[in-house]
Amino acid sequence: MPLVCLGLSHHTAPVDVREHHVFPASRMAEALVALRDYEAVLEAVMLQTCGRLEIYAELEDYEAGVAQLKSFLLNFRHGTVGYDLESYLYTLLGRQAIEHLFRVSTGLDSMLIGEAEILGQVKDAYVQAQRAHSIGKSLHRLFREALNAGKTARSQTHIGDASTSIATAAIEAAKDRLGTLDERSVVVIGAGKMGRTAAKRLRAEGARNLVVTTRTMQHAQAVVAEIGFGHAIEMPGLTDALAAADVVITSTGASHFVLTHENVGRAMAERPARPLCIIDIAVPRDVQPEVAGLPNVHLVDIDGLKSVVDEKLGIRREAIPQVEEIITEYIDRFQSWYQSRLAIPVIASLTQKAEALREAEIERLFARCPDLGDREKMLIAGMSMTIISKLLHTVVTKVRDKAAANHTEALAHARVLDELFELNIADELATLFPLASGFDADE
Repeated sequence: MPLVCLGLSHHTAPVDVREHHVFPASRMAEALVALRDYEAVLEAVMLQTCGRLEIYAELEDYEAGVAQLKSFLLNFRHGTVGYDLESYLYTLLGRQAIEHLFRVSTGLDSMLIGEAEILGQVKDAYVQAQRAHSIGKSLHRLFREALNAGKTARSQTHIGDASTSIATAAIEAAKDRLGTLDERSVVVIGAGKMGRTAAKRLRAEGARNLVVTTRTMQHAQAVVAEIGFGHAIEMPGLTDALAAADVVITSTGASHFVLTHENVGRAMAERPARPLCIIDIAVPRDVQPEVAGLPNVHLVDIDGLKSVVDEKLGIRREAIPQVEEIITEYIDRFQSWYQSRLAIPVIASLTQKAEALREAEIERLFARCPDLGDREKMLIAGMSMTIISKLLHTVVTKVRDKAAANHTEALAHARVLDELFELNIADELATLFPLASGFDADE
């Protein structure tokens, strides 16, 4: 039952590929249920951010399971795509998959090192899987450890210092283009977490006028009320707002283009000499790529943000070795727990057989000695339990320790115990044997 991570990210796929494989939040539960129904998939969690789509899974069989995960990505909701999806995918097995999740949760694998949003996104993925009942003991433990690793990295190192998120990176990109946002007019499209973060930062940057719009007017009004700045408009008024804007930051969950060549072109016709800077941090993208061809329009999508803030993250880069040490500790701890599961059927069967023999012999003794009082029976039963406990203690401890230290040797010992004590767990051991793949501590 190997653990794997299958996915694509900003490292392997451009935004025009990633956006084809976005699952709307309203469909995530449906997707997880569909994924859970694949025969070789025992557990699954889907982690989706603006920079990645990854499936973490425990599989019944590696080859069949990975093939089913790829089939799911190709077929569920997305239909035919005009490219070879596999050329953008990566598959990580065992320790590699575990390490990757910990690097993601600590911010080391983010588009912006140490970004603030990623830990919350990992938690959301974990919660979604719990609600869809697609998560079991293995991934439950893995994601809890990943969340703890992320919290530890942020509390014990400087990986989260010099606050930079995707939303604040968008503002940095606008400042690089315009020099300052002081007295500028800005439109924020979208009232989610990114939109709220951007709106708050814009006020601090001295923007003169802020317009917030989204599909639901109440949500835009809530953002304005929360920061005490700007005003909300309905989406039909967007073109007029664009005509008066210097900067547009857009981050919606729309499945279609919000800003098109047509509506931006109409807005630019009213202010042909004034430049407009548009920062699109949505995946799927909110802005039609052809907008970049309009005169005096400067368009940056999410993949264009990384270079804007790279030079500002020196403090965070210095923290990377410390974070990697933390990750190693968490990997070793999880690996020890995961491998020790081999000991469970051995210990359970051994103790159950010993207890059954003890109970049978105690009943036989009590039947042969009917004059024994309750106190005598209690003392005899207690003594028999102590004997069994002391007899098995060393065996149980060594089986558990060996399972955590070296899976191959532990399996050999388990098979010997199975044969000597007739535990009848050969089939269960055969099912657990793939756990050794990618996890042996002595590799």
